[in-house]
Amino acid sequence: MSKPTEPYNPALEGAQMSFDGRMSYGDYLQIDKILSAQHPLSSAHDEMLFIIQHQTSELWMRLGIHELHAAREALKTDNLPTAFKMLARVARIFEQLNNAWDVLRTMTPSEYTEFRDTLGQSSGFQSHQYRQVEYILGNRNKAMLKPHAHKEEVYALLKSELAIPSLYDEALRLLSRNGIEIPSEVLNRDVSDQHEADEGVQLAWKKVYQDTANHWSLYELAEKLVDFEDYFRRWRFNHVTTVERIIGFKRGTGGTGGVSYLRRMLDVELFPELWHVRTEL
Repeated sequence: MSKPTEPYNPALEGAQMSFDGRMSYGDYLQIDKILSAQHPLSSAHDEMLFIIQHQTSELWMRLGIHELHAAREALKTDNLPTAFKMLARVARIFEQLNNAWDVLRTMTPSEYTEFRDTLGQSSGFQSHQYRQVEYILGNRNKAMLKPHAHKEEVYALLKSELAIPSLYDEALRLLSRNGIEIPSEVLNRDVSDQHEADEGVQLAWKKVYQDTANHWSLYELAEKLVDFEDYFRRWRFNHVTTVERIIGFKRGTGGTGGVSYLRRMLDVELFPELWHVRTEL
């Protein structure tokens, strides 16, 4: 008969087991604050899922903003290796955000109906971090500042984002510094305005794609931007699909058309010339 295996004791290998006066895992990550931030307003079982899915999405977006700021600064200072690293990471962050929809889609329409009224007028389009991501990337719809006017600090944060060049603006300025002609009206435009697709910018990217040997770093930049927008588009599409699956074509809690509003967002292009140029190559 084999001898019973003794319970594993990590202390025998030197693992710290006493944390009186020492920093523990929970202390470092402030787990108590995170785990005490879920406050369902109904007795519905699935409201916890709804809350946690959106809270974790906000955490991923916070990291995404951190990485996008770093990527933009790296482009501004011609530090392309760092920019590539950050853009690759933020693409994977949006892969995680996409996976979150898979969990939420396990909730049925009848389960959502049990607690939907407790949401009041709250809606995902009011997420100031999502709006900040859009503004960083270059989708600068000033009308979307209004839902944040009641919070002075958030409003000021978003206004400050509109006052500086977007990530895409910095990418186009980088091309210009590297001898790829960008129209002056694009480089000198009011950066708080929405960037519109421009034939001159499309021609600039075409030059990069047609001579990758001499413009390899710029070519790699182009593909990193396309890769990120690919994940971003999937996130928008999964959002539409999830909402339609759960509420059909009801109006959103925030007063939008729900699915109809989200479908309009599918047509928004962050880096339009990088997509349009493919037809010409």
